[in-house]
Amino acid sequence: MKSLIVFITTFFIATISFSQQSDPAAKKVLDAVSAKFKTFKSVQASFTLRNEDSKGTLLGTKKGTASLKGARYRVSIAGTGQEVFCDGANIWTYDKSANEVTITKPDNSANTITMQKLFTNFYDKDFLYKLNGDKKVNNKSVQEIEMTPVDKTKPFHKVYLLVDKNSKTIYSTRILDKSGAVMVYTVNTMNGTANLPDNLFVFDKSKYPGVEVIDLR
Repeated sequence: MKSLIVFITTFFIATISFSQQSDPAAKKVLDAVSAKFKTFKSVQASFTLRNEDSKGTLLGTKKGTASLKGARYRVSIAGTGQEVFCDGANIWTYDKSANEVTITKPDNSANTITMQKLFTNFYDKDFLYKLNGDKKVNNKSVQEIEMTPVDKTKPFHKVYLLVDKNSKTIYSTRILDKSGAVMVYTVNTMNGTANLPDNLFVFDKSKYPGVEVIDLR
Protein backbone atom coordinates (compact mmCIF):
# COMPACT_ATOMS: atom_id res chain seq x y z
CA MET A 1 0.00 0.00 0.00
CA LYS A 2 2.97 2.28 0.63
CA SER A 3 3.91 2.14 -3.04
CA LEU A 4 0.38 3.20 -3.91
CA ILE A 5 0.66 6.23 -1.64
CA VAL A 6 4.00 7.12 -3.24
CA PHE A 7 2.23 7.18 -6.58
CA ILE A 8 -0.94 8.88 -5.51
CA THR A 9 -0.40 11.16 -2.71
CA THR A 10 -0.13 13.96 -5.41
CA PHE A 11 -0.94 14.19 -9.90
CA PHE A 12 -1.82 20.42 -9.27
CA ILE A 13 -0.34 23.57 -7.88
CA ALA A 14 -0.66 26.88 -9.70
CA THR A 15 2.90 28.20 -9.22
CA ILE A 16 5.59 26.06 -10.84
CA SER A 17 9.34 26.63 -11.12
CA PHE A 18 11.36 25.07 -13.92
CA SER A 19 14.98 24.02 -14.17
CA GLN A 20 16.94 25.81 -16.88
CA GLN A 21 18.44 22.46 -17.88
CA SER A 22 15.06 20.99 -18.80
CA ASP A 23 13.90 20.55 -22.38
CA PRO A 24 11.62 23.39 -23.61
CA ALA A 25 9.83 20.94 -25.92
CA ALA A 26 9.00 18.70 -22.95
CA LYS A 27 7.85 21.73 -20.94
CA LYS A 28 5.45 22.66 -23.72
CA VAL A 29 3.85 19.21 -23.62
CA LEU A 30 3.61 19.20 -19.83
CA ASP A 31 2.18 22.72 -19.76
CA ALA A 32 -0.61 21.50 -22.04
CA VAL A 33 -1.29 18.53 -19.71
CA SER A 34 -1.44 20.82 -16.68
CA ALA A 35 -3.71 23.33 -18.43
CA LYS A 36 -6.07 20.57 -19.55
CA PHE A 37 -6.30 19.01 -16.11
CA LYS A 38 -7.00 22.34 -14.44
CA THR A 39 -10.21 22.56 -16.48
CA PHE A 40 -11.53 19.51 -14.59
CA LYS A 41 -13.43 20.34 -11.39
CA SER A 42 -13.40 16.70 -10.33
CA VAL A 43 -12.14 13.49 -11.86
CA GLN A 44 -12.97 9.80 -11.80
CA ALA A 45 -10.46 7.46 -13.39
CA SER A 46 -9.73 3.76 -13.65
CA PHE A 47 -6.17 2.53 -13.88
CA THR A 48 -4.01 -0.57 -14.08
CA LEU A 49 -0.90 -1.03 -11.93
CA ARG A 50 1.86 -3.33 -13.19
CA ASN A 51 4.72 -4.41 -10.95
CA GLU A 52 7.85 -5.42 -12.86
CA ASP A 53 11.41 -6.32 -12.05
CA SER A 54 14.40 -4.46 -13.51
CA LYS A 55 14.34 -6.70 -16.61
CA GLY A 56 10.71 -5.91 -17.38
CA THR A 57 9.35 -9.27 -16.18
CA LEU A 58 5.78 -8.92 -14.97
CA LEU A 59 5.43 -9.66 -11.25
CA GLY A 60 1.78 -8.75 -10.83
CA THR A 61 -1.11 -6.66 -12.08
CA LYS A 62 -3.84 -4.84 -10.19
CA LYS A 63 -6.73 -2.65 -11.26
CA GLY A 64 -8.08 0.30 -9.38
CA THR A 65 -10.18 3.42 -9.42
CA ALA A 66 -9.31 6.95 -8.35
CA SER A 67 -11.55 9.91 -7.57
CA LEU A 68 -10.08 13.39 -7.27
CA LYS A 69 -11.55 16.75 -6.28
CA GLY A 70 -9.09 19.53 -5.47
CA ALA A 71 -6.81 18.28 -2.68
CA ARG A 72 -9.21 15.43 -1.91
CA TYR A 73 -8.88 11.95 -3.36
CA ARG A 74 -9.95 8.34 -2.92
CA VAL A 75 -8.29 5.28 -4.37
CA SER A 76 -9.53 1.68 -4.35
CA ILE A 77 -7.60 -1.40 -5.49
CA ALA A 78 -9.87 -4.12 -6.85
CA GLY A 79 -9.67 -7.55 -5.23
CA THR A 80 -7.47 -6.40 -2.35
CA GLY A 81 -9.91 -4.66 -0.04
CA GLN A 82 -7.47 -1.76 0.16
CA GLU A 83 -8.65 1.84 0.00
CA VAL A 84 -7.13 5.25 0.60
CA PHE A 85 -9.25 8.26 1.53
CA CYS A 86 -7.95 11.83 1.77
CA ASP A 87 -10.03 14.90 2.63
CA GLY A 88 -7.05 17.22 2.14
CA ALA A 89 -6.15 17.29 5.83
CA ASN A 90 -6.12 13.60 6.76
CA ILE A 91 -5.37 10.29 5.04
CA TRP A 92 -7.16 7.06 5.95
CA THR A 93 -5.52 3.86 4.67
CA TYR A 94 -7.90 0.93 5.03
CA ASP A 95 -6.88 -2.76 4.91
CA LYS A 96 -9.87 -5.08 4.69
CA SER A 97 -7.89 -8.24 5.48
CA ALA A 98 -6.99 -6.84 8.91
CA ASN A 99 -10.14 -4.70 9.20
CA GLU A 100 -7.80 -1.89 10.14
CA VAL A 101 -7.53 1.76 9.19
CA THR A 102 -4.46 3.92 9.74
CA ILE A 103 -4.83 7.70 9.93
CA THR A 104 -1.93 9.95 8.93
CA LYS A 105 -1.31 13.48 7.71
CA PRO A 106 -0.53 14.14 4.02
CA ASP A 107 3.17 14.11 3.17
CA ASN A 108 3.87 16.91 0.72
CA SER A 109 7.65 16.57 0.87
CA ALA A 110 9.83 16.41 -2.19
CA ASN A 111 10.38 12.68 -1.63
CA THR A 112 6.82 11.73 -2.52
CA ILE A 113 5.01 11.52 -5.83
CA THR A 114 1.42 12.30 -5.00
CA MET A 115 -1.96 12.13 -6.72
CA GLN A 116 -2.00 15.84 -7.58
CA LYS A 117 1.60 15.87 -8.82
CA LEU A 118 1.16 12.93 -11.16
CA PHE A 119 -1.67 14.62 -13.02
CA THR A 120 -0.52 18.22 -13.07
CA ASN A 121 2.64 19.72 -11.61
CA PHE A 122 4.73 16.58 -11.73
CA TYR A 123 7.35 18.58 -13.62
CA ASP A 124 8.22 21.08 -10.91
CA LYS A 125 11.66 22.40 -9.95
CA ASP A 126 12.71 19.06 -8.45
CA PHE A 127 13.00 17.35 -11.85
CA LEU A 128 14.95 17.62 -15.06
CA TYR A 129 12.93 16.45 -18.05
CA LYS A 130 13.30 15.88 -21.75
CA LEU A 131 11.09 14.87 -24.64
CA ASN A 132 12.11 11.49 -26.05
CA GLY A 133 9.75 11.63 -29.01
CA ASP A 134 6.51 10.19 -30.34
CA LYS A 135 5.29 6.62 -30.03
CA LYS A 136 2.29 4.46 -30.84
CA VAL A 137 0.90 2.53 -27.88
CA ASN A 138 -2.35 0.57 -28.16
CA ASN A 139 -3.29 2.60 -31.25
CA LYS A 140 -2.74 5.85 -29.33
CA SER A 141 -0.34 8.55 -30.41
CA VAL A 142 1.72 9.40 -27.34
CA GLN A 143 4.76 11.48 -26.45
CA GLU A 144 7.34 10.12 -24.02
CA ILE A 145 8.93 12.40 -21.46
CA GLU A 146 11.88 11.24 -19.38
CA MET A 147 12.17 12.76 -15.91
CA THR A 148 15.16 12.65 -13.57
CA PRO A 149 15.01 13.89 -9.97
CA VAL A 150 17.50 16.58 -9.06
CA ASP A 151 17.63 15.28 -5.49
CA LYS A 152 19.52 11.98 -5.71
CA THR A 153 18.24 10.88 -2.28
CA LYS A 154 14.74 10.27 -3.68
CA PRO A 155 13.64 6.62 -3.67
CA PHE A 156 13.25 6.59 -7.47
CA HIS A 157 15.80 7.53 -10.12
CA LYS A 158 13.70 7.80 -13.30
CA VAL A 159 10.09 8.50 -14.26
CA TYR A 160 8.77 8.07 -17.80
CA LEU A 161 5.49 9.71 -18.75
CA LEU A 162 3.46 8.87 -21.83
CA VAL A 163 1.18 11.76 -22.79
CA ASP A 164 -1.80 11.23 -25.10
CA LYS A 165 -1.26 13.71 -27.94
CA ASN A 166 -4.98 14.05 -28.69
CA SER A 167 -6.46 14.38 -25.21
CA LYS A 168 -3.45 16.15 -23.62
CA THR A 169 -3.69 13.83 -20.61
CA ILE A 170 -1.26 11.38 -19.04
CA TYR A 171 -1.66 7.90 -20.50
CA SER A 172 0.88 6.11 -18.31
CA THR A 173 3.56 6.68 -15.70
CA ARG A 174 6.55 4.38 -15.34
CA ILE A 175 8.48 4.76 -12.08
CA LEU A 176 11.91 3.16 -11.70
CA ASP A 177 12.68 2.59 -8.03
CA LYS A 178 16.27 2.46 -6.78
CA SER A 179 15.59 -1.02 -5.42
CA GLY A 180 15.15 -2.25 -8.98
CA ALA A 181 11.39 -2.43 -8.81
CA VAL A 182 9.35 -0.85 -11.60
CA MET A 183 5.77 0.41 -11.24
CA VAL A 184 3.72 1.22 -14.32
CA TYR A 185 0.39 3.01 -13.92
CA THR A 186 -1.82 3.16 -17.00
CA VAL A 187 -4.95 5.31 -17.05
CA ASN A 188 -7.72 3.31 -18.70
CA THR A 189 -10.60 5.78 -18.43
CA MET A 190 -10.93 9.35 -17.19
CA ASN A 191 -14.05 11.42 -16.58
CA GLY A 192 -13.32 15.09 -15.95
CA THR A 193 -16.95 16.05 -15.28
CA ALA A 194 -17.74 13.62 -12.46
CA ASN A 195 -20.11 14.85 -9.74
CA LEU A 196 -18.34 13.83 -6.52
CA PRO A 197 -19.74 14.61 -3.04
CA ASP A 198 -17.24 15.74 -0.39
CA ASN A 199 -18.10 12.84 1.93
CA LEU A 200 -16.75 10.41 -0.68
CA PHE A 201 -13.26 11.34 0.50
CA VAL A 202 -13.83 10.76 4.23
CA PHE A 203 -13.54 7.36 5.91
CA ASP A 204 -16.89 6.57 7.56
CA LYS A 205 -16.15 4.25 10.47
CA SER A 206 -19.82 3.27 10.79
CA LYS A 207 -19.64 1.48 7.42
CA TYR A 208 -16.81 -0.78 8.62
CA PRO A 209 -18.10 -2.67 11.70
CA GLY A 210 -15.39 -3.61 14.19
CA VAL A 211 -12.64 -1.72 12.37
CA GLU A 212 -9.49 -1.05 14.37
CA VAL A 213 -8.35 2.57 14.17
CA ILE A 214 -4.64 3.39 14.36
CA ASP A 215 -4.20 7.15 14.62
CA LEU A 216 -0.65 8.24 13.73
CA ARG A 217 -1.37 11.94 13.25
